[in-house]
Amino acid sequence: MTGHRLGGVLITQAQIAARVRELGEAVARDYGGQDPVLVGVLTGAVVFLADLIRAIAIPVTLDFIGVASYGAGTGSSGVVRLTSDLSVSIEGRHVLIVEDIIDSGRTINYLRRNLLTRRPRSLRLCALLDKAERRDEEVEIDYRGFSIPNHFVVGYGLDFGGLYRNLPYIAILESEPGE
Repeated sequence: MTGHRLGGVLITQAQIAARVRELGEAVARDYGGQDPVLVGVLTGAVVFLADLIRAIAIPVTLDFIGVASYGAGTGSSGVVRLTSDLSVSIEGRHVLIVEDIIDSGRTINYLRRNLLTRRPRSLRLCALLDKAERRDEEVEIDYRGFSIPNHFVVGYGLDFGGLYRNLPYIAILESEPGE
């Protein structure tokens, strides 16, 4: 993973914790009495999802789905594929997709179309990060953590080549000079 280094902290651990609490409160308020299924998008959303479910004061069901559009680099391949599927039926259920970051919109729109074929009662999206500058497709985000500028970011579940997911904050990944 040469050629890249951690840049400045974009969002601190304290800022993340405060915003995740607010998102959890909003989800609990909006889904009260509905027992929603939270669908975490593997692997980047795992850290966010773990904190989010602890901030939601209503019963929720948890499941995971895997999609891929990135290789080992910093750019999307443009091809989206399902890598792991749900283990529970979402038919007739209120479903909240929990994603780490929305940038081009291709991956989340692919996932949304896929899940809608399974006839959920409702389908909403909660994203920790929104990188709208990179948007190729329109995306409706129901619960947004932070809007960020067009930088490649790592930490708090987001990675570069499998590294940096364990950082408790979100940092910019910078290219080394000459890269």
